[in-house]
Amino acid sequence: MAAMDDDESLMGIGTFARRVGLAPSALRFYDDCAVLRPARVDAATGYRYYAPEQAPRATLLRRLREAELPLVEATTVLDGPPEEAREVLRDHLRRTRESAAAARAAIEDVLRALPGGARCGRARVGGAELAGAVRQVGSAVAEGAVREEFPVLGRVLLELADQELRLVATDRYRLSVRALRPLAISGEPCGLPVGVEELRDLAGWARGLPEVAIEVDGPEVRVRGGGEERALSVADEAFPAYRMVLDGLADARHRVITDRAALCAAVAERGGDGPVVLRTGDGVLSVEGSHPLPTVRDDDRLGAAGSAAAGDSAARSTTAEGTAARGTPPADAADGNPLPAVAGGRALPALRTGPPLRIAFDPAVLLPALEASVGPDVLLEVASDAEPVVVRSADQGSFTTLVMPVRTP
Repeated sequence: MAAMDDDESLMGIGTFARRVGLAPSALRFYDDCAVLRPARVDAATGYRYYAPEQAPRATLLRRLREAELPLVEATTVLDGPPEEAREVLRDHLRRTRESAAAARAAIEDVLRALPGGARCGRARVGGAELAGAVRQVGSAVAEGAVREEFPVLGRVLLELADQELRLVATDRYRLSVRALRPLAISGEPCGLPVGVEELRDLAGWARGLPEVAIEVDGPEVRVRGGGEERALSVADEAFPAYRMVLDGLADARHRVITDRAALCAAVAERGGDGPVVLRTGDGVLSVEGSHPLPTVRDDDRLGAAGSAAAGDSAARSTTAEGTAARGTPPADAADGNPLPAVAGGRALPALRTGPPLRIAFDPAVLLPALEASVGPDVLLEVASDAEPVVVRSADQGSFTTLVMPVRTP
């Protein structure tokens, strides 16, 4: 009697397919793959029957496949340990976000490049906030021969997208992005590279205004405030696809937090004709000088941020063309005491996560990135000694700088 009752509760493949939202052909496929076996198969007809308690597994399988999770990984979620299932899902979520962001950026770039693709957008921001963003980002524009060869790298991208006003600059060795949350924003996503000198003049004017309105109208950028209007020159060239660089960043294996002013002073002091080497220890970040800078490889540049505008140029020394001027070093510490020396360098108190780290930088690239940050602390996020390093302020998450390391001496 029990066996008969069990058979009566079974559903044919068509009924079960409708209940769980899968096609009968998909159920046959999952049977062949041993992912979702029927409860019973008629020996004479080969007809498949499913039990009601199989519905949750089938529904979860459908949802995983709708999320485009590969079948091998879906079986891990269905049958593996919970922690392994979570890891698989987190990895897939990261991949889908990266893929969607890259596709969005590529499509937006193509749309802007198409004839008649110019867009219009408007945003209102605080004048002092805009001036601060220009100060932070402006030092990352290219100078010297790089700017002569690739003029667009001597400009700053003004971009309206995702309910933000972004200022972006890069010289291929450093990429700075500052996002402002406007008081109001309207129109379509749009962005144009504007002259950095004009932008700096504009910042001086905007600093004293409570707010300014930025308008992107096709090929023109205008800024209004205090009863005045100013126009900014715009380049015809496309700005490098910086989002591809940000989206392609590997997960950080090392994180280091230290006093920003002290690190600036140590980098300025130790950085002569060669790179500075940062080395982590137990509660300490040591800053050491080294030998003259090596010639930079092509992979010492910031990926698409350089290649999109710069192409494949010959390798050069990171200091030969003066890509970034060194700033004035601040005091060693708040109390003016000298930093302790360690093995030819300086030791700074630091918080560290991850394994020990040794990484080298051109001080002419690293120092401006540190000086452009705000607040007493700086956070370095490092994936490896050959990939872009993220420099963040602990007090301002809306400003991000990537700095390329050089080969460790």
